Amino acid sequence: MTTSIFPDKHRPGGKPDRKHFLFSGLAVLFWLAVWQIASFVIGQEILLVSPVSVLCKLLLLIRETDFWKTVGFSFLRIFAGFFLAAAGGCLAAALAYRFLWLRALMAPPVFAVKATPVASFIILCLVWIPSRNLSVVISFLMVFPIIYLNLLEGLGEASIELREMAHVFRMPPWKRIYAIYWPQCMPYFISACSLSLGLCWKSGVAAEVIGLPDGSIGEKLYQAKIFLQTDELFAWTIVVIVISVLFEKTFLFLLRTVFGRVRVNPKMQGNKGRVL
Repeated sequence: MTTSIFPDKHRPGGKPDRKHFLFSGLAVLFWLAVWQIASFVIGQEILLVSPVSVLCKLLLLIRETDFWKTVGFSFLRIFAGFFLAAAGGCLAAALAYRFLWLRALMAPPVFAVKATPVASFIILCLVWIPSRNLSVVISFLMVFPIIYLNLLEGLGEASIELREMAHVFRMPPWKRIYAIYWPQCMPYFISACSLSLGLCWKSGVAAEVIGLPDGSIGEKLYQAKIFLQTDELFAWTIVVIVISVLFEKTFLFLLRTVFGRVRVNPKMQGNKGRVL
């Protein structure tokens, strides 16, 4: 049995305590103060707007109906891209795990998507699809390789002994999935979602900034930059950050709540089973 000189609450990945939240809040206040001081020293809000001005602008924006329509426009499309990539990545990983020829066939395009800059995909996709749906495609392309590769690795780590035993006892496919593959893949899937949720928002908004679909957050950011409305530019940037963080935290919470307590059948594993 291993021991640690640190209490559980101080271990990396342990449950955060009150001190953690206190220090996080103080860190945020510190950097806001640095931002405010830097804005005061520069003295030109067109170059660096103060956080107070950004907050005032944000409060004005959220009172407008157009603001919520814009947020809804971008959110629905970026969420659709993420959802399609998650579903497609799961299906592709399962099929690639089952068929070696398909895994070899998928390797070049997945590698190409990983290596190609997002700006190149945005410009190429603008040739083929309307700008209103650009963020859906770009979010899909950025998320799909992460989900696919992580799940494929998780499937490959499934216990050989359990798979052989399932084959010997002729377990139905759905029982194999529930007892062997699902518990093994869930940590990989949660990790992949955690990595890709922020990326899909950054790439989706970047696609909107270049494609300029009407009524999108990207269009608002571009217009704020063109008209040198620095306070609005920062305000919309904060909106993107807040929505991205809330979306990530909410989705991961629901994912762990719905799937996180899946246990391996004790008869299959020979112990109490694994809890994710």
